[in-house]
Amino acid sequence: MQSTVFILGAIVIYLMVMVAIGAKFSKSSSDTSGSFYLGGRKLSPLVAAMSAEASDMSSWLLMGVPGLAYFTGIADASWTVIGLALGTYINWLLVAKRLRRYSVIAGDSITVPEFLSRRYHDNKNVLRMVAAIVIIIFFIPYTASGFAAIGKLFNSLFGWDYSASMLVGAAVVVLYTVLGGFMAVSTTDFIQSVVMTISLLTVLIFGIRTAGGWGAVCENANSIAGYISLTSMTDIMSREVTPYGLLTICSTMAWGLGYFGMPHILLRFMAIENENKIALSRRVASVWVAIAMVVAIVIGIVGSAMSANGSIVTLETASAAESIIVKIADLLATHGAAAALLAGIILAGILASTMSTADSQLLAASSSVSEDLIKGFFGAKLTDKQTLIVARVTVVCISLLGVVLARNPDSNVFRIVSFAWGGFGAAFGPTVLLALFWKRSTRQGALAGMIAGGVMIFVWKFLLRPLGGAWNIYELLPAFLIALAANVVVSLATPAPDASIAAEFEAAAKG
Repeated sequence: MQSTVFILGAIVIYLMVMVAIGAKFSKSSSDTSGSFYLGGRKLSPLVAAMSAEASDMSSWLLMGVPGLAYFTGIADASWTVIGLALGTYINWLLVAKRLRRYSVIAGDSITVPEFLSRRYHDNKNVLRMVAAIVIIIFFIPYTASGFAAIGKLFNSLFGWDYSASMLVGAAVVVLYTVLGGFMAVSTTDFIQSVVMTISLLTVLIFGIRTAGGWGAVCENANSIAGYISLTSMTDIMSREVTPYGLLTICSTMAWGLGYFGMPHILLRFMAIENENKIALSRRVASVWVAIAMVVAIVIGIVGSAMSANGSIVTLETASAAESIIVKIADLLATHGAAAALLAGIILAGILASTMSTADSQLLAASSSVSEDLIKGFFGAKLTDKQTLIVARVTVVCISLLGVVLARNPDSNVFRIVSFAWGGFGAAFGPTVLLALFWKRSTRQGALAGMIAGGVMIFVWKFLLRPLGGAWNIYELLPAFLIALAANVVVSLATPAPDASIAAEFEAAAKG
């Protein structure tokens, strides 16, 4: 009972701090839509780096990666982590500075769809409309998965009703997002990254000690055939070893391609206060991502050793394995009041990882509706005050849709996460890269690439991948390549951009 009080107390304090941050930024976010959606481009390099990565990692870092390593060994998790680490670094290296500069040149754009539309001088805003629809299609269920994770966490910890828990968590996310907009979301994401880091390190240290030391962890891992191999995968229950070939490695590493098309990460690039400070952000983001993901993999291996010596029960399914950190935190909570408080921080870290993604997705989806569809495509004339009202109402409406999608605790909404990642990576990744680095890219090419990438995600996922064999690869890889080819071919087949577009491209390329 005492441990439950400490755990609950830590989580409640954490939630109160998040709302307080939203209230703190409520005044500064109430000036213009630019302040609400992009923070007036005043994001510090440290907050930009950590908030971008926290909004990216989600509960996948604290639940998915350890669970994958626990249940199948290091191959699948490691190649995914390598792809994501490379994607993170290259995205910051190539895209961040150019997009920050170009988004200002292109009419001081405050959303990704608006940037694409103004980059190509699309006066009819067709690009903006299509991009906004892509964001809405993939982000609403993505947000729902975050709400569902919150509900499942409280339900598993305290036995609370799933729906009530999910609604409370969603309400907190909506409250600080509506109050403080982009700056509140970015600041809370920064704090959430700190909480996530504390959680990972605490679980790692306690887990190794409980498993009997690092030697015991290594001995257990070595005793399972193929468990610590990068070219094979092991089912921890059946001990069946399957090869992990080159095609599978390439498919898994393709996760890194998704970074070039993630709207909530691209917005951080656009919001950095000074493009000359991006190098610092890149170093911080890359180092944190690499260390955090490696620690997450090691926690899965440590968890296997803890199951082997009886410290925690054996987790018999891949889904159950994702609760490995929760199980370790529960064990920690039995070691006194201080340990229970630490366990509460760990569980708050899981909550943080979920909320840091949900709030960013919520804001990006909201901006697509209010800025890109209502004002951009349909041409509604709104004052700054009316725009902010529409923005906040849109956040609430999208949240309600997310809550409806997440209402069933047994739904498969979590499967949509990898699908949505692929959708953004294929639809926006090639489009953004060519918009930034290829002067010959045209409006028609960008539109063709975006549509081709988005459509191919569905085609490959539901029609081709089920065929198995060589078709059984992550849909992001083929969809990305097809979108890239469509953009290039159509651009070369249509008239070259006019002199004004070329001049803006040259201006963005300087420096």
